[in-house]
Amino acid sequence: MRAHQRITSAIGIVGLVAVQLACGRAHEAVPEQRPARDVSVATATSVSQPALFEAGGVVQARTTATLVARIMASVREVRVRPGDRVRAGQVLVVLDDRDLAAGARMAQSSASAASQGLVAATSERDAAGAALVLARASHDRVSGLYAKKSATSQEMDEAVAALRAAESRVASADARVKQAEAAGMSASAAGDAASVTASFAVIAAPFAGVVTEKLVDPGNMAAPGTPLVRLEDTGGFRLEVRVDESRAQHVRTGDRAEVVLDGAAAGGDALRTAGEIVEVGRAIDADSRAFLVKIALPESEGLRSGMFGRALIRGPERRLLTIPRAAVVRSGQLTSVFVIEKDRARLRLVSLGETGEAGVEVLAGLSHGETVVVNPPPGLVDGQPVRVSGRSAETRGDAR
Repeated sequence: MRAHQRITSAIGIVGLVAVQLACGRAHEAVPEQRPARDVSVATATSVSQPALFEAGGVVQARTTATLVARIMASVREVRVRPGDRVRAGQVLVVLDDRDLAAGARMAQSSASAASQGLVAATSERDAAGAALVLARASHDRVSGLYAKKSATSQEMDEAVAALRAAESRVASADARVKQAEAAGMSASAAGDAASVTASFAVIAAPFAGVVTEKLVDPGNMAAPGTPLVRLEDTGGFRLEVRVDESRAQHVRTGDRAEVVLDGAAAGGDALRTAGEIVEVGRAIDADSRAFLVKIALPESEGLRSGMFGRALIRGPERRLLTIPRAAVVRSGQLTSVFVIEKDRARLRLVSLGETGEAGVEVLAGLSHGETVVVNPPPGLVDGQPVRVSGRSAETRGDAR
């Protein structure tokens, strides 16, 4: 593609140069009669520079949330509108919770009853324990008398039976206490569950941010999973782009990328900024054969979710011919430079490519090592004598 562009540019330049030379011959005497001008020059240089490839995408907030209903209930209040800034924990939507509140109160009552049942069971166990102490003491006395032949077998049997009955009552009381404890724990858990379910009727902001959409109005019926409000954190934005799988080896987390955002959404002028690649998708989409790349953007007042942006990502190294931007002369759609040939300035049409840190890329019209005029003085024309007063090492400047 780039080779075809170079060939096309070269053909156009040859035709334009031919016209220019033909016109120049008709007025050849005019530049020679002009006095020599002092100019600064620079050399067209071949440099190695990473190729840039472009990927388009959409700006998204770093953190977004769609708040949904978790219960079946009608909407009582919607307390925010799109564009409102909210703080973390602020109530956004209120659902009808009367039946849930009644269920929570019922569960709390059951928990209280279970607590009282535990108290009663504990008291019964204490009474059974006291009776067991008395039965054991009676058994020991009768047993001693029976050993001395002072108590009858009937009395001994009655003492043993009373002891066994007291032990059984203690075991039963222990079981009832454990049962009451379990019932109390179950009632308490049911009360907690009812309270949590009742809390679902109040939808609060999980973080501080801006409301981007209001999806329900009071009176609507909300079912579990129904979107209610969309919220985004404006503390950070990312440009999410899709990159062709053939460029996967050139995209790495931590690399820098230049980002150009759509001018219309940014307020009329295109917003240029530098971003950092923070996430590279591991899976490639089967249909588009591309993977997702997320680029973190610095804070800026002009950023909005949904803005279209283009990311310029560095690719493999390539050789290109560059000149300072200040050497370029623009006339309408034509770009040209003054080339020094035998102490004269010769206007030459050139085809330019991308502008980078090394200067402007020249696709056609110049060769490596040729000398060009930097910041041509006003009135300099093709063929005019010049004197080199300085050699500029500047590779950046504003094109005329």
